[in-house]
Amino acid sequence: MSSLPPKFLGRHVLAEFWGCKRVDDPGHVERAMVRAAEDAGATILNVNLHHFGEGMGVTGVVMLSESHLSIHSWPEFNYAAIDVFVCGKADPHQAIASLKRAFSPSKAEISEHKRGMSHVDA
Repeated sequence: MSSLPPKFLGRHVLAEFWGCKRVDDPGHVERAMVRAAEDAGATILNVNLHHFGEGMGVTGVVMLSESHLSIHSWPEFNYAAIDVFVCGKADPHQAIASLKRAFSPSKAEISEHKRGMSHVDA
């Protein structure tokens, strides 16, 4: 019995957080990103963040066996752009929920994209 290929390979959730708190604090951002990966059920391979200086933003990525989480923050606008791309059983929406708890945005816009969609004619 052969197994059917998956309908898609991964889920890529993009989040825009407005009215965020503590997106200029590199320690808080790192802890939040690690917790989000854990809450998603993902396996962390590496964490790399860069803080641009006092009162400035943080950019970073958590590399996962299942893909990645990334963040780019603009504290002068209380804004963070977040990507959660996972495959397998990891749940990107659990990561987003975790990050909402960490950054307390007043507004969040979330979109999900299926990556590697299989096509009927492929």
